[in-house]
Amino acid sequence: MRLHTTDTGVTFLRTDDAAFEGLPGYAFAPRYMTFEGLRLHYVDEGPRDGPVALLMHGMPSWSFLNRHIIAGLTAAGWRCLAADHLGFGRSDKPTDPAWYSIARHTAAHRALIEYLDPKDITLFCQDWGGPIGLAQAAERPELFARLVIMNTWLHHEGYAYTPALRQWNQQWQAGGLFEASIPDKLSIGWFMLLSNGFIQPQDLFTIINEGRYPEVSAEADGVRRGYDAPFSGLGGDGLAGPRRFPLSLPFYNPEGGAAEVQARHFAALKAWTKPVNFIWGGSDAVFTEAWGRQWAATYPQATFDLLPDARHFLQETHGAEIARIFLSRLAS
Repeated sequence: MRLHTTDTGVTFLRTDDAAFEGLPGYAFAPRYMTFEGLRLHYVDEGPRDGPVALLMHGMPSWSFLNRHIIAGLTAAGWRCLAADHLGFGRSDKPTDPAWYSIARHTAAHRALIEYLDPKDITLFCQDWGGPIGLAQAAERPELFARLVIMNTWLHHEGYAYTPALRQWNQQWQAGGLFEASIPDKLSIGWFMLLSNGFIQPQDLFTIINEGRYPEVSAEADGVRRGYDAPFSGLGGDGLAGPRRFPLSLPFYNPEGGAAEVQARHFAALKAWTKPVNFIWGGSDAVFTEAWGRQWAATYPQATFDLLPDARHFLQETHGAEIARIFLSRLAS
């Protein structure tokens, strides 16, 4: 592990390229642009003259999460762009938690869009990719042709944060379960196996308390490797980005979570008249089906497709189905 420093004094870590070799379903060529002296990684797959999809991830994932959707869309002739937020994936990872904010993540994606200059974008967003991605559509609606919204939110007055999301915030505060155990006792990869139903809660506590890991299928182990890869060899300092997201939730950190800006974007997007497709995981306690349907109902032109057994990270378990649903909506 070697620390790097930008010209402006920001200290960061960079994951070794070898950590990303042989990941299942993720044979995409790495591409980079520079933002504030840091290397921002993005995927650019599919024909350059195809319709453009911009796929956004949240926490603690990276563009690996969207690999199945990318495969389905590129096979249908789409060009897919998918960046890794700074602190995630193949992007550089500043070690100072205070460096991270939703405003900065939003600015980095704004810079990527300006750098690549795509037109008629279809946005796919989930988790923190919602506030960060929908900010782009709210601020530059002329660049976007369609929204695909999956298990996310925009903060606004009256929004009811679920007990599951409040508990998630608490688990990342000092002394909370994940703050205390990741990465020394529990890796991000094993957490993602739990979140997607590959292991059970009792397995999680066996890992944390006893250091024993359950046997998993080859498929599950590939998933684990995919989510562990970005933080391979970096230690706790390399996880400043993922740690910061739960502590940026607007009910806990209004400034860091850009609460006022999110509310303005939510209000601005009420005037959205272009197509919007909601594709929702019905087994998510964080962003519930009821909230998804309520949000979709604000758009007369919206469609709502429910994946009843999909959890919060629906792209991981239902990515191919999401691509099929989306393409079928285009054809209808």
